[in-house]
Amino acid sequence: MQSTAATPDEYIASLPEDRAAAISAMRKVIQKNLPKGFVEEMGYGKMGYVVPHALYPAGYHCNPKQPLPFMGMASQKQAVTLYHMGLYAMPDLMQWFVGEYPKHVSTKLDMGKSCIRFKKPDQIPLKLIGELAGKITPKAWIAFYEANMKA
Repeated sequence: MQSTAATPDEYIASLPEDRAAAISAMRKVIQKNLPKGFVEEMGYGKMGYVVPHALYPAGYHCNPKQPLPFMGMASQKQAVTLYHMGLYAMPDLMQWFVGEYPKHVSTKLDMGKSCIRFKKPDQIPLKLIGELAGKITPKAWIAFYEANMKA
């Protein structure tokens, strides 16, 4: 479900109360822990955090007019979803996250390539999401992207 909201605040305001609370809590912990330089914006119908063109003028190789994506979150039909491009691209980060998850939540990890689905909004491991958000700086993400992902 892609939103047509123009801003993250509009997006949150459009959600049902339980989803708005979950997304707001994730937003707060991400903003607290995300290294300086990433920018919050709407993209691809969801809230996200990107490396802006001011730091990486080349943009995203799939569409250079778009800034380089890093993290996102959305209220989907069946779950609140967190997207983290580093989990998809960096096996060491994925291994760390998968190992840490059971230390924070008793529910089974429900994950795709770069998305983590939380079917119960009240069971989102906010502390772990904060740790994940703080693990990569914009400079490190750009360097990794340049070395491994860019076509």
